[in-house]
Amino acid sequence: MTLAPADAPPTLCARVQQVSRLFGSFAALRQVSVDLEPGRCYVLIGENGAGKSTLLRILAGLLRPSHGTVKVFGDNEPPEVRDRIGYMSHAPMLYDELTAQENLRYFASLYPHRNCLTPAEALQQVGLDPALPRLFGQYSQGMRQRTSLARVLLPEPELLLLDEPFSNMDVESVAQMVELLARFRHGNRTIVITTHQREAAAPIADWVLRLHAGRVQSFEPGSPTL
Repeated sequence: MTLAPADAPPTLCARVQQVSRLFGSFAALRQVSVDLEPGRCYVLIGENGAGKSTLLRILAGLLRPSHGTVKVFGDNEPPEVRDRIGYMSHAPMLYDELTAQENLRYFASLYPHRNCLTPAEALQQVGLDPALPRLFGQYSQGMRQRTSLARVLLPEPELLLLDEPFSNMDVESVAQMVELLARFRHGNRTIVITTHQREAAAPIADWVLRLHAGRVQSFEPGSPTL
């Protein structure tokens, strides 16, 4: 059964149908189905090993399902439209010996055929000063996460996939990140977040999907306040 709101519009950002992912004899995902609507925020919760990050990587086109199908933006497979998908992993994927602008300038060069934000524009969108001369390795955890988000936003993706974006952040930094994501969601981006901190994501969660042992255990409406 596909899990989606009863009043879901005909246009979907993504459709996951009966997806399983095997690593040898271990099933990280087991027949997962879910529809993702444009402009909504989906929060994936569950214990370690539940399959949250695996599902995110499949949506990002970094893993292929062992069984089932994933379609994004119509009838496309994720690897075919990867420049329309922004993926922020648990690791920052940025260089400690460079400034934020230098990091983003390098990553912008990886999208030669797409009109990207400038590094300064991306940093301003996440509330950072583009002129800050400090090296990325000297940033606080909150600043590191926001710079990572700026990297993801460079090609202005329509589907934003964030793996544990609140990890190791203090309460104030988490609140700032949530406010940023609320603004991006209202820009009609679809956002999918994995987190162990359900309460942190509650202000922007339109839907909460709980995974357990690779299966969808529940799919509940959230109560976004931002």
